[in-house]
Parts: sequence; structure tokens; C-alpha cells
Amino acid sequence: MSEFPPIRRAATASTGKLADRVFNWSLRAVACLILLLAAGLLIQLVVASWPSVTKFGFGFLVSSEWNPVRGRYGALPFVYGTLFSSLVALALALPLALGIAIFLVELAPSWLRRPASTLVELLAAIPSVVYGLWGLFVLVPWLQRSVEPPLGQALGWFPLFSGPPYGVGMLAAGLVLAIMILPIIASVVRDVLSAVPLTQREAAIGLGATRWEATRLAVLPAAKPGIIGATILGLGRALGETMAVTLLIGNTPQISASLFEPASTMASVIANEFNEAAGLQQSALTEIALVLLVVTVVVNAIARLLVRRTAKGTG
Repeated sequence: MSEFPPIRRAATASTGKLADRVFNWSLRAVACLILLLAAGLLIQLVVASWPSVTKFGFGFLVSSEWNPVRGRYGALPFVYGTLFSSLVALALALPLALGIAIFLVELAPSWLRRPASTLVELLAAIPSVVYGLWGLFVLVPWLQRSVEPPLGQALGWFPLFSGPPYGVGMLAAGLVLAIMILPIIASVVRDVLSAVPLTQREAAIGLGATRWEATRLAVLPAAKPGIIGATILGLGRALGETMAVTLLIGNTPQISASLFEPASTMASVIANEFNEAAGLQQSALTEIALVLLVVTVVVNAIARLLVRRTAKGTG
């Protein structure tokens, strides 16, 4: 058996070390570039929003007045609308997404599993403006005629279902957001459930558990960190959604507990007003963008903390 000469082996080892160094420093440079881009974005938002920050201070976040004529701006209605619509969408989408994922992994026959999974993934590829137009021409009339009037008559005493049936409003935006984040949560949860070892299911069934009991007691606890991560991923998509929400939420800067009332979100007010804004109004809109960025970062940080704690508890 032939061997490389000592000089050639040394040259090959030296070349390999050089390639490793180049690869290592390239990855570090890319990581630093990402951090620099994020820092540059943050600095630009802070600089552009500084006139609004210095004029309104913390009152910008707790004020509900948005009056460009008088030069008074408050972001509270938009923060409230963003969080409320996202939570409504999450409350509607999460149970259905969990059910879809559990069915695809645990119960669906093999001939149905792949087509159904592909269909769920295709729903995530539909542009948001298409969802918005569908909601505007199909969902809003249906809500106005067939859903909101009966809910108002039966549950109008409850603030969540009070008010006239406009059609456009928080309920329409929440439903469309739920449809939009549903395939994201379902796809991630499906992959997480598929990664749970088969031995855990077999052990539970061997101890006398039914198929559902094995899923509930053995599979779901092991997949809990991934389910939380999928939930926060869907929430992050809902927080930053613009076009569909802009078309359906009514774009009224008000705070209301009713799902029937129009509202506005941070993304929708930026999309509606930024092109025509100038001076202090443009600075206030930029500060709203800064608040949206901070909210997104905080949500992701909480998600990581929850996943870490859950992983420690299940590990």
C-alpha cells in the first residue's frame, strides 16, 4: 500500500488548516455583518424617530390621541390593536394547528399524510394581499350578515361581542391572521411531533395506553418546547403582518374591547400614512416602527426563555 511522502502529507495538512481558518473567519464575518445590519437598522430608527421621542417622551406609548392636524400623536391604540389582533389569531389558530399536526403524524393513513402535508405547506405560500382581498370580498360580508348579528344578539351583554356588525374590524382581521399563521404552526408542530422517538409511543401503548393517551402523555410533553417555539413563530408572523390587516381591520385609531369594532395596528398605520407623512408625523410613524421592532424582539426573547425552561423541565 502506497503512502504520501512526508512533505506532501505536511502540505496537505497545512492546506486543510488554512481552509478551516478561512471557513471559520468567514462565518464570523457573516455573523458580525448580521449584527451590524441589525445595529444599523436600530440606529436609523432611533435617529429618525428622535424628534418624536424628545417631544412626547414616554407619553407617546400611553396616549391614545392621534391627530396630525394638531400635531398630537400617541401609539397606544396601535400597540393595543397589534397585540389584540395577534392574540385573537393565536387563540383561533393554535388549537386547530395542533389538531392538524397530531392527525398528520399520529392518525392519518399513509396515502393521505403526504398530500395533506403538502396542502398545509402551500397555504403558507399564498401572498398576504390575496388573503386580504379574499377576506374583504368574502369573509367581511359573511361576518356582517351571518355571524356578527347572531353573536351580538346572544352575547351582546359581553363587551367582546358588543357593538354594531360592521364586518370589517378586529374579528375579520383576527380570523384572516389565524388562517395565515395556521400552516406555519401546523408545519412546525408536525415536524416536532415526527421527531419524537417511536419508542416513547410504543412504551406507552405497551403499558396499556390508548392511541390518544400515548399521544397526550408521551408525545406532547416531549414535544412541548417545539410547540412553544412554533406558537411564538406564528405570533411573530401575526405581529408584523401588514397588507391583510390593513384591508380588514378598519384602520381606526381607537381602543375597544369589542371584536366588532374597527381598530388599527402598528404595521397598518405605517402602511397607510408614511408615504404622505412629513416632519413630526413621519418621526412619530418611525417611532411606531421602533416600538414594533422592540415588541418583536421582546416576544422572541420570551419565547427563547420559555423554550429553555421547558427543555430543562422535560430534559
